[in-house]
Amino acid sequence: MPQTMIEAEARIKSRVWQEIAQSGLDTSGLDKETLNSLVELVTDAALLEVDDMLNESLDEEENTPDDSGDERVLWQGRPFLSATAYYTITNERVKMRSGLLGKTYEYIDLIRIQDLKHSQSFSERLLKIGDVTIYSHDVNQPEYVLRNVKNPDNVYEILHRAIKQARKEKGLGYQEEM
Repeated sequence: MPQTMIEAEARIKSRVWQEIAQSGLDTSGLDKETLNSLVELVTDAALLEVDDMLNESLDEEENTPDDSGDERVLWQGRPFLSATAYYTITNERVKMRSGLLGKTYEYIDLIRIQDLKHSQSFSERLLKIGDVTIYSHDVNQPEYVLRNVKNPDNVYEILHRAIKQARKEKGLGYQEEM
């Protein structure tokens, strides 16, 4: 399985070109730019379809909000094209689960998060996915990346507001270091 979305995209695009070449389809009436655009469109459609299929196959457990006291789920999602990782943002913490057979769980309390950033490459912008990077006070893992999440601007805003609210509820202010 491809390691990254860019590799998956390249493999699918290569396969589409191979299938066009082997099909005997007469593409001589199309200019190169139109043919390239068509291959890009088919590749993006294939990636989105695979991601939708993975979304449908998520376990019921992943879509069920926690019933642990006052903890409320604010957002749930997974990396684009991933069947082994899952993220949850609650009003208290960020939860990361990974693994297919054996599972690893990681948690970051919202009040321990120092800073956030989000980024998108050009191809990620086309697919409306991107990364949200979390910087925390955790000595063992000061940086964690929520990779290839859908609508990273929205995820960033949900997390930013949740951090502010958690600090307010705990009576903690924000102090910027210079």
